[in-house]
Amino acid sequence: MDIISQLQEQVNSIAALTFNTFGTLQRDATPVKLSPNYPDPPPAPVPPPDDATKFEDQPKLMSAALVKAAKQFDALVAALPLSDGGEEAQLKRIEELQAENDAVGQELQRQLEAAENELRQVQELYSQAADNCLNLKKPD
Repeated sequence: MDIISQLQEQVNSIAALTFNTFGTLQRDATPVKLSPNYPDPPPAPVPPPDDATKFEDQPKLMSAALVKAAKQFDALVAALPLSDGGEEAQLKRIEELQAENDAVGQELQRQLEAAENELRQVQELYSQAADNCLNLKKPD
């Protein structure tokens, strides 16, 4: 997988982690009284004992996962090739690569034509050999 695809995957991963983190925090947060004029919020449902310890660890685990994903993204960005000389140098490099591509394409075309010529010669020789074999057979 190329580095751009890896970067896109990492961005998608960070987005999913962020979405899940905010959703989980919003879902599991205890209600807060906004003003003394409002009635007390209903009590939060008490999680079962097994989930209570998990809830305490969830923000730490989710933030650690987000930080890890961000560091992986930074590592991928650091692995991107640097552009030397700006846009002009990039355009010159593109022209060089295009010229190299054209030269390789012409060489491949020559090799293809040579292979087709050789195939025609082999087919002609095979046809002559088959005709010779048929001519040598005695009729029954």
